[in-house]
Amino acid sequence: MSEAAHIPFTETKAPESAERLHRGALGLVDISASTMANIGPAYSFAFGFAGIVIAADLGSPLVVLVAAVAIALLGNTLSEFSRAQPSTGGFITFVGKTFGGTSAVTTALVAGAGYIIAISSVLVISGGFLSIMLQFYFNVSIPWIIFSAIFTAGAMFMMFRGVAVSTKLAGFFFAFELTVLLVVAIAVLIKNGGHLSAVPFKPSSVHNGFGGLGLAFPLAIYLFIGWENSAALAEETTNPRRNVPRAVYLSIAVMAFTYLLLAYSTVSGFHDNAAALEAPPIPFIAVAHSVAAPLAFFAYLCVLTSTLGVLIAAVNSQCRLIFNAGREGLLPRWIGRVQPVRRTPVNAIITFVGIASAITLVWALGHWIGGHGNSLSALNFFFESSTMGTILILFVYLAANVALPFYYRKYRPAEFSIIKHVVLPTLGVIVVAIPIYYLFKPGQAAPYNWFPWAGLGLIVVSVLYSIWLVRRDPGLGDRVGSIVADE
Repeated sequence: MSEAAHIPFTETKAPESAERLHRGALGLVDISASTMANIGPAYSFAFGFAGIVIAADLGSPLVVLVAAVAIALLGNTLSEFSRAQPSTGGFITFVGKTFGGTSAVTTALVAGAGYIIAISSVLVISGGFLSIMLQFYFNVSIPWIIFSAIFTAGAMFMMFRGVAVSTKLAGFFFAFELTVLLVVAIAVLIKNGGHLSAVPFKPSSVHNGFGGLGLAFPLAIYLFIGWENSAALAEETTNPRRNVPRAVYLSIAVMAFTYLLLAYSTVSGFHDNAAALEAPPIPFIAVAHSVAAPLAFFAYLCVLTSTLGVLIAAVNSQCRLIFNAGREGLLPRWIGRVQPVRRTPVNAIITFVGIASAITLVWALGHWIGGHGNSLSALNFFFESSTMGTILILFVYLAANVALPFYYRKYRPAEFSIIKHVVLPTLGVIVVAIPIYYLFKPGQAAPYNWFPWAGLGLIVVSVLYSIWLVRRDPGLGDRVGSIVADE
């Protein structure tokens, strides 16, 4: 008997008229590559590791290790949900199916806002990093907005062509960046073989002890954002109940190994000298340049291709969350329509990228009106928008961990496990609560000091809207999770 046969009869089935994506278009390798391309190790490490270094100093690799364990705990939650009820809605479906229509709409709004805000940072940095490269190598100054617009249009064109085409392109970018990252890391370790030690993994190496770990931990978690990509591709994946969990764990394992190797080689490349490590804006490229100038060029290039891979893979998966929410009536239904030939969620893609572009424009206008036009750098926007987006996404992770034991008790009691469905998600709640605490902790510089409160405000507004919508449409709760990926 198949796993699908175990689904309780109380779960509402999809209506025959439901818009469906291109089922069976992707395999395990495809969704794993897409997930890792979404994480974008070169992109994430290049722009994120410097912040971890500032907070944790020489102990940065240990912080990355702790973050990898935390993400693995979250991976258990997503995998258990996906085995039971694979859905393009991902966390929106899982939370909504557990707690009802109001929680589903709230999660759809909060997750959608978080991912859109986060992807706006990718839209900007894709052009911003190319501008940085041209300035560095050719002393040519071209506004980043021109490149960002070109890259965004190109990515949307590839996504319109179909999920298989765009996913394979993102996978190609990922293969190139991973090769370059491993070559650079190994070259750095070989050159600095006489300076290798266990110092980067000693707790005493973390600046300011637990306080430094707490400050660096949210940044280390951000390195892995995108690990949940495969769940949103469930409907287009062969045997999603098996392949989605496998892709989740495979992606987390490969990325954890890659980040630990990169972090250790980078710290070792500076000979465990904290002052030297904190000096360059992108330590990884600086250490690559210390080995050989050609390596630095390829490091720059792989960061650029990684950013483009993230742009394609992230929009591809995350727009499907709002597509499914539109299809089930949690969001406007026109978002949940597909292009009839290629079965791609064109309306959701346009909505996702359009709102992200509008956020960028509002941010720029805010700086101009506020008299801070000189801070309109792509890197500045990247740090601000990625932080704001991560705050909202962390709340979604938190809700999913809380939901897991209730879901299995309610729908699959025969499969309920104390370890998988109570202990591990409880640990997941704890590891998500830590970065939330430090993001809310007073004393941060503007605008980071008001980001958490803006996030809370958005959640409150989402809850109020959700209550109103469910009262207006009482059948909404029954439609949540009605479209199962393999049925």
